[in-house]
Amino acid sequence: MQIITDSCADLAPEQIKKFNIRVVPLGVFVDNKTYIDGIDITPQKLFDKVKASGKLPNTSAPSTAAFTEAFKAYDSSIYIGISAKLSASNQSAQVAAKSLPGKDIRVVDSFNLSTGIGLLVLKAAELRDQGKSMDEIEKTILSHVPKVNSSFVIDTLDYLFMGGRCSSVEHIMGSLLKIRPVIEVKPDGTLGVKEKISGSRKKALDSMLADFSKKLPNIDLDRVFVTHAAAEEDAIYLKDELMKLAPIKEVCITSAGATISSHCGPNTIGILFFTK
Repeated sequence: MQIITDSCADLAPEQIKKFNIRVVPLGVFVDNKTYIDGIDITPQKLFDKVKASGKLPNTSAPSTAAFTEAFKAYDSSIYIGISAKLSASNQSAQVAAKSLPGKDIRVVDSFNLSTGIGLLVLKAAELRDQGKSMDEIEKTILSHVPKVNSSFVIDTLDYLFMGGRCSSVEHIMGSLLKIRPVIEVKPDGTLGVKEKISGSRKKALDSMLADFSKKLPNIDLDRVFVTHAAAEEDAIYLKDELMKLAPIKEVCITSAGATISSHCGPNTIGILFFTK
């Protein structure tokens, strides 16, 4: 049985190797060239190209052919990918699965992004390694989908503005007032603004810690992700503070891939976890 995800899961290379996970990459188009996420473009390279060209990158879901190639390599597989509300990846995977009637393929919508997907993927891999059946794994993962809590601090409104997600007035005022929105993944798999924080970046980081502390009685402390786009120093700060707040078994720092970075911009950082 193979656990499959897409490059939006933002898992670290060592996690992908340790848990034997297959990753189907998305495409990123920037500066008149298409790159393969996680293969030939890094977030920093992406940010440099956007800064030089002044144009926001575009992303593309894996093709049906790419999913077909991944699925046909195994007798049974479970694909857990980015929210169908945010990408056509899920649709491509479903079409591919239907084209292989002789295989046992399950396509699960995470209703999430980044390591919100990653939490579900690692959970599925652990269940597989415990000898659980396909039905048992699928049932457990579906029950955990609504338990994923994902929120991110966006450091700059430039990417949201260039992507048409905020007006020019909001962009100018946000830049002047140094407003950093906290974006959350909503239960329906879409994104929404949870909070708008003005002032220092540390104030924004501490707001996420305060939110974590508030929810602490209902948080699964087995694994927490801190995922960032070129903000390693802040990720270490959040990890250290999280460990002070609770006896978390594992705080995993991972870097957002080029696909997620294309939409959130540099210095975005988030805390992601399961609730009980």
